[in-house]
Amino acid sequence: MCNLYSMTTNHEAILRLFKVSHNRASPIEPQAAIFPGGQAPVVRRADDGERELLALSWGFVLLLKGKAPKRVTNFRDDKINSSFWSASLRERRCLVPVSSFSEPKGRQPAIWHWFALSAAREPFAFAGIWRHYKGPIRKDGETVEIDTFSFMTTRPNALVATVHPTRMPVMLVGAAAHDQWLEGSQEEALALVQSYPADAMKIVQADTEKKDML
Repeated sequence: MCNLYSMTTNHEAILRLFKVSHNRASPIEPQAAIFPGGQAPVVRRADDGERELLALSWGFVLLLKGKAPKRVTNFRDDKINSSFWSASLRERRCLVPVSSFSEPKGRQPAIWHWFALSAAREPFAFAGIWRHYKGPIRKDGETVEIDTFSFMTTRPNALVATVHPTRMPVMLVGAAAHDQWLEGSQEEALALVQSYPADAMKIVQADTEKKDML
């Protein structure tokens, strides 16, 4: 479920949209395709409460006995009480800037459908969480220390359901929703968890290309 998205908005626009100061921002380049395990921009609150923009690794790391660690890229809104997610949801919420996200349909070849807001490709955010990880990210690999992120999914709206019938990311659109997710109580943050209206979204690309080319 949603293992491919893009962030093609330029650096200055991201800072304005998510209210991050220049001195709190790492350099971020536009990306037409972001895959699990890759580095991607995240907005979170620093220790002093100010917002910062930096690149984190996509996917919490789940250790599996005798197997390679698994990158868990998203979590369900009906599984938030799991110990794997609950502390991060309570203490480490973040915003994941997005231009569009993609879901495949069919196979040989799969057709990748890219979803975006209807309003002039306005960027938005996934409802994310983050955590620090220390350990291997490959089977029998060396220990690394990285900050990772994941984001929440919910039931799909009518548009997304035409491609993926069971889940879609929780989308946060506008400053009020961004503020509430980052700075509100857990109860206030969870009040934002719903399917984004289908009539405010559109499919901007549908082909075999695993990049948002628009």
